[in-house]
Amino acid sequence: MTKTYTAKYYLARILTEVIYQFMLVTPDHSPSKDTIVQNLRHAIVIGSGFGGLAAAIRLSAKGYNVTVLEKLDGPGGRAYVFEDSGFVFDSGPTIVTAPWLLDELWELCGRKVDQDLDLRLLFPFYDVRFDDGSTFTLSGDYDAMNREIAKFSPKDVDNFKRFMAHSRKIYEYGFEELANVSFDRLSAMVKAVPKIIALGGYRTVYSMVSKYIKHPKLRIALSLHPLLIGGNPFSVTAMYCLINYLESNWGVHFVMGGTGKLVQALVGLLKRNNGQIRYNTEVDRIHIEGDQAKGVVLKSGEHIKADIVVSNADAAWTYEHLIGDKRRKRWTSGKLRRTRYSMGVFVWYFGTRRQYPDVPHHSMILGPRYKDLLADIFWRKRVPRDFSLYLHRPTATDNSMAPDGCDTFYALVPVPHLDSGTDWAKLGPNFQEQVQERLETTVLPDLGENLVCSHYVTPKDFEGRFNSYKGAGFGPEPVIWQSAWFRAHNRSEEVDNLYLVGASTHPGAGIPGVLTSARVVMEGIPHACELV
Repeated sequence: MTKTYTAKYYLARILTEVIYQFMLVTPDHSPSKDTIVQNLRHAIVIGSGFGGLAAAIRLSAKGYNVTVLEKLDGPGGRAYVFEDSGFVFDSGPTIVTAPWLLDELWELCGRKVDQDLDLRLLFPFYDVRFDDGSTFTLSGDYDAMNREIAKFSPKDVDNFKRFMAHSRKIYEYGFEELANVSFDRLSAMVKAVPKIIALGGYRTVYSMVSKYIKHPKLRIALSLHPLLIGGNPFSVTAMYCLINYLESNWGVHFVMGGTGKLVQALVGLLKRNNGQIRYNTEVDRIHIEGDQAKGVVLKSGEHIKADIVVSNADAAWTYEHLIGDKRRKRWTSGKLRRTRYSMGVFVWYFGTRRQYPDVPHHSMILGPRYKDLLADIFWRKRVPRDFSLYLHRPTATDNSMAPDGCDTFYALVPVPHLDSGTDWAKLGPNFQEQVQERLETTVLPDLGENLVCSHYVTPKDFEGRFNSYKGAGFGPEPVIWQSAWFRAHNRSEEVDNLYLVGASTHPGAGIPGVLTSARVVMEGIPHACELV
């Protein structure tokens, strides 16, 4: 059936577009919020993580009066920033890839990214340090990568070329096409399956890497990427081999001043479009009338009406805690409990009174085990003593994140989520000491003598601070049966006018994933004037 539009619709749409074009062209002379948004439809976004902020910006560009509700006292969610003794700490994401996704948001607001951010391409991307002290350096320079591979296995140089060719094919389909598909219909999944199978998506990441690469250390170095989004390389679908090509082709970037500068810039874009953020504002439940979301009720008891509700909270938390007593057909409590979740993380933030110039911006410091270590974390739910960790030293690129002559760090250790039953209040101090000892004996000598400040978070903190279901750091693990249509849909299956963005929804975790989720969710949300 062809939909017919009234003269009222066309007039409203024209007027809205004129208003927003005027705002974009002459932002310094734009009408006040009171004169523009009073007649616009209201959209609420729960949470100010990257997914929430990106969704809010896109909603404002669609003509909505947008209010973001944030539980914490500042924006960013897991990308929250804090300072201690002159040291600046990004609490969450540190790696920026797929920069064109940022370009899109800035273009929606009539600006360029470089007007607000200094985005630096890093070289190299990471150092992988094996337990015997040998290192493998990843970069986007193919000649440099070939030399690194030849250090371990000259025969694998040609194999690497073939692997990257296949990684490109996976990227072109998996990221450029599937990531932008709204998998809210089973037919979309059925249509995608043959190509996924043809590309080897039924394999795991480690299996796909091993198909091409023969040296055991190279297999490890080239299969680590799923851990950055909460997945086990021995169980995550090989479609995530696209990350290898994504990074190689587009680079790994760092925002000068830290990832928090990106968060602040996104907040600035939203405010330029007359959006608002309320901090220290926790949502108790989504208000539902019939089968439709009609707003939210805050912990304070305040009721805020809305035409559209977008949740950037964990999908599991949204369904289990925010839709109240409404009967859920798919995302029942039982299904949520049975879902396989990502690992948890133990993150130690610390500043030193001296610098460690030999430590690169990003390092992976590996223990003696790989597959069995990951089995402990993901399957046996044991906190390992011979852990591996990711070490972030932003002051390798930006000295402004620490006092003069000092370094800022964080060390992230994959650990089981809260189903392990670990008493982190008891184990936390001891585990921090273990992490410190590991760093002292590998890349940071005399660390204990040079500590200025120290703070750590555990999966229990993720549960309490970020409402992370089971304290998992990245939502459901991205195995093939928990991806695309099988993941929580961006347009809620349970409640009309409710939409979901963020790591626990399609296409998944990581800055590119959550930014793309905000793009995908807009497919299902009409322009504000269409609701007039």
